[in-house]
Amino acid sequence: MCGIFGIYNHKDAANITYLGLYALQHRGQESAGIACFDENTVHLHKQMGLVSDVFTADVLKTLQGTNAIGHVRYSTAGSSDLKNSQPIVVEYLKGHLALAHNGNLTNARIIRDDLRDSGSIFQTTTDTEVIVHLIARSKERNTADRLTGALNTIEGSYSLVLLTPNELIAARDPYGIRPLCLGRLKDSHIISSESCAFDLIEAEFLREIEPGEILVINEKGTHSLFPFKKVPRKHCIFEYIYFARPDSFMFGRTVYTIRKAFGRGLAKGDTVEADMVIPIPDSGIGAAIGYSQASGIPFELGLIRNHYVGRTFIEPEPSIRHFGVKLKHNAIHDLVKGKKLVVIDDSIVRATTSRKIISMLRYYGAREIHFRVSSPPTKYPCFYGIDTPSRKQLIASSHTVEDIKTYMQCDSLRYLTVEEMKDALDGGDYTFCDACFTGDYFIPFPRAMDMEQMELFSRQ
Repeated sequence: MCGIFGIYNHKDAANITYLGLYALQHRGQESAGIACFDENTVHLHKQMGLVSDVFTADVLKTLQGTNAIGHVRYSTAGSSDLKNSQPIVVEYLKGHLALAHNGNLTNARIIRDDLRDSGSIFQTTTDTEVIVHLIARSKERNTADRLTGALNTIEGSYSLVLLTPNELIAARDPYGIRPLCLGRLKDSHIISSESCAFDLIEAEFLREIEPGEILVINEKGTHSLFPFKKVPRKHCIFEYIYFARPDSFMFGRTVYTIRKAFGRGLAKGDTVEADMVIPIPDSGIGAAIGYSQASGIPFELGLIRNHYVGRTFIEPEPSIRHFGVKLKHNAIHDLVKGKKLVVIDDSIVRATTSRKIISMLRYYGAREIHFRVSSPPTKYPCFYGIDTPSRKQLIASSHTVEDIKTYMQCDSLRYLTVEEMKDALDGGDYTFCDACFTGDYFIPFPRAMDMEQMELFSRQ
């Protein structure tokens, strides 16, 4: 649940990285950081908060060098505080190294305990630091081989960028769970979690980093290694459903087109009569447009989102969280009054926010509310980098669709089915991880992890 960015060979490396992180802000809002190398001198600045707050013009002037990596964080492993922000920068026997990681390592605790037993001292509680220790202990002759050895030890999901004084290295796990892509800006090569960052800096999108690929970028150009055993691709379906920006090209397709296809799938066979289709913004918009186009029911923006309230508005007190729903969304009163509505959201986790939005629409006079969800019921937590709650907090894991409808107080409720989701992806080879819907976990993990899932989707 993070965004990573890297650039090699640009005189304004830190400034370009700042812009790249700005485009990736949706992937993490807890902290932001940039590390640069100016020959053998490393410059690092990281802080809790948004990119625009962390990096002032004066701060960027201190980040000298032609190579840089950056990170925006939303925690899936380790607490949310400054010591866990990235990039992680270390000096070890072979010199300086900076690392930024998006993903979740399922065996990190086991490796950490083994490393501690042999004398390693950890400075953070993140799973990412495990990779750094494994690299530092390696006897291999170059950084790429040391990284390969470390990644052969770990399990789980990772897309990462690694920076030394002389090279930028990108790596993606063999399943390709988390996204990563390669771009070019004149003579500079760029790595980013999503292609939308290239558009902002007017860079050329070259390709996605292949699952299992380690890409080395240095003065000789680019060189790819494929040192891992081939396994079936398992791209994260939730990137399409919710997490990625709609203007990004990911897993071979544009996110927005897939979200519209999910909405069209929802509309097939749905006989509900309504006056308008309205999305819960922002991630429900694409599916609502697709539903409207397929059903012929007019699309309207019946709910308006306050964009100055981000995912960081998470408070433990129930009264504050209830107020947060109204803080983020408001209805256009005269548009919804007396109308039969199809309301579309990307997912339901706890259903608490959905219930409150329905209540608000009723308050403003909506006549009927038919709730549609552009993904299947979320029944299982994710252990591969999307920070969903534990299973006992997922309403669909213990309640029927009829139960959920009653709780939400809507007139009808329909989810996209797994088969409809697959059809919307144009059939063919199905290369996606859908464990959050099916419980089909393809990478083993300690059962205790189920108790450690944090609560990202508080809005639901």
